[in-house]
Amino acid sequence: MICDFSILRELRRQHEMSIAELSGKSGVSTSVISKLERNQSTAEMETLFRLARVFGLTLSDLISLAENRTSHLVHAEKYVSGDFVFRRVDYGNMRAMHAVAPAGAKLSTPSLHRDDYELFWVLKGVVRFSLPREEYQLKTGESIQFDALLPHTYEAVEDCEIIIAHLKKGKRF
Repeated sequence: MICDFSILRELRRQHEMSIAELSGKSGVSTSVISKLERNQSTAEMETLFRLARVFGLTLSDLISLAENRTSHLVHAEKYVSGDFVFRRVDYGNMRAMHAVAPAGAKLSTPSLHRDDYELFWVLKGVVRFSLPREEYQLKTGESIQFDALLPHTYEAVEDCEIIIAHLKKGKRF
């Protein structure tokens, strides 16, 4: 596993901490911290655990940050579902969609679901949103979050613009 522990330098700066201060709070020597920040050394789990605690992170959080130092650029994909026109971006841990639809458009239990949480946000217009035993009329600026596996329906009461985000359950990144 290749990790980029220069993230330690960024975390220190965010917490306005010198290497000496981090050393004092973690019990890890300044030379070890310096070498880690410059990716000139590997670290024992105990060392990483002690450093992570200072920043309020778990060991797995710190390792995840060090493993995933690059950004992930994707381009939106356009598609149509019912009368809704979507643009979608996909990542391993989430999916985000922007859609527009004319008044009267209806979409029931869209097919793009995984075992996710879903956030539905109305940017413009009014949308009737239905779950098995609940119904809402969401207006501009309102949003709702729910388990995406539940059967649900969107119906544009007015021309609308919406954002939908699917977030994987149990994942931080």
